[in-house]
Formats: sequence, C-alpha cells, structure tokens
Amino acid sequence: MAEVRCAEDILNAQRVQAELEYTPKPAVKGYTGEMLRVDLSDYSFRIIPVTDEIKHKLTGGKGFDLWLLWQEVDKGTRWDSPENGICISAGPLGGSPSFPGTGKSIVTTISPTTGSVIDSNVGGHFGPLLKFSGFDAMCIVGKRTDKDHVIYIDGTAGKVQIFRNELLDIDSHILADQLGTLLAENDEDKRNISTVSAGRGADHTWIGCLNFSWWDWRREQMRLKQAGRGGSGSVFREKGLKALAARAVQSRPIWKRTLIEEGGE
Repeated sequence: MAEVRCAEDILNAQRVQAELEYTPKPAVKGYTGEMLRVDLSDYSFRIIPVTDEIKHKLTGGKGFDLWLLWQEVDKGTRWDSPENGICISAGPLGGSPSFPGTGKSIVTTISPTTGSVIDSNVGGHFGPLLKFSGFDAMCIVGKRTDKDHVIYIDGTAGKVQIFRNELLDIDSHILADQLGTLLAENDEDKRNISTVSAGRGADHTWIGCLNFSWWDWRREQMRLKQAGRGGSGSVFREKGLKALAARAVQSRPIWKRTLIEEGGE
C-alpha cells in the first residue's frame, strides 16, 4: 500500500527550479494575444505574440497548437525528441467550466504509436482556465531524465513555475486531489484549478493517455477525463513531467448543489 502523505509534507518537498512573472492579459474578442512556450531542457520560458496573420490563418484559435508544433519540429523529429512539443490550445470562447461539454481544448504532439502528428479533443477545463490565465495556447518542449517535474501556471499571481516534488503521487486520481489541495486557497478555489497528468501506465507503454482533472462541484471531488489519446501521455512522461496545472482567477458564479429542505425526501 502506498504511503499516505499529508499536505504539509508535500508542500515542504516542493523545489522551484524556475519561475516567470507576467501580467495576465484579458481576452479581447476571444483572444488574449499571447502564447506560452516552456522549455524543460534549460528551464526557460518565452511568451509568443499572437499576430493578426496567425488569427487570420487559424480563425477561432483551434489551430494554434499545430502552429506552435510546426515552429519546433523538423523532418527528423521523433516522438521522444526534445523538440517534439506537447501543445494545447483553447478556442476564443474559452468555455464555462461548470457544465459538461463547455471546457474543451486541443492537444497536439507527434504520436509514438503512429510517428505522425495527432490531436485530441480534450475536456477537463484546462483550456478555458489557460485562457483565463492569459494564454491562448501553450507549448512544452525539451525533456529531463527526472520525472518529478510540475509546470504550474498561476493566473491569479501572474507567474509560471517549474518545480520538482518527489512526494506527489504518480497515479492521476491521487495526484489531482493532492494538487487541488496544494494549490487552492480553499475548497471554493478548487474549481478554478485544472491539472494534467499521465499516470504510471504511460511509463510502460506507447499508448499512454493524458488525464485532465477538474473539481466537480456537484460531487465535491476532483474528477478525471481521460482524453489526451494517441500516446500523448507517453510523450508527457518522456519529457520528465509529472503534472501540468493551471489556476485562474474566479470569473464565473459559484454554483452549488441545491440542499434538500429538512424533512424532505
């Protein structure tokens, strides 16, 4: 049985490797106008502007992930090459992360199973929260031999961190709950957080999925959506990532379950 770790132990084990401070821009006509590039090889960050030309060619923002990938790869790039990116984008609407079907985004990478570029339509609210944190899309390149790395985008504080934490669990259903507790100020704030992970299965197969997690206010727990298919989870772990997380400012009503009146059925 895995050893149970308390939140204080996990917090004390956190080691920040690099940090970027930025000013989150609000979406204007659906676009914030900025994309984020994270390079794990040298712990670097870069903010890429979204030009009018990009908007014209990729109306709606759903192709931003593919555009980011094309800036990194060449004909010799394999799925396990450092330059193979995991790219995520959200559409200009962003969605309202409270109801099913409204928190969509797209994940693009070179698949270890096909050797070609694949994309997955993903729920789990990460795309909208990335948008609310100031970025229309993001790309993760590079890789590390140690697989304890976490990329954390905090739109409330205007910072992006790469940190290591060996006490965070590998299994997605445990990891999502740990990060929700670690990153949120309180239970209400958990609904402003979404995490991405792959689980230990992705270490042993080329068809590992990415699991997108979010706080379900109806069930009052973190839930998983296994949506990043095509081996994207295997690419995620190959890069040395344990998790990717986004925390955005409160931007929508607090929905709660209706309480049954005392004595009701």
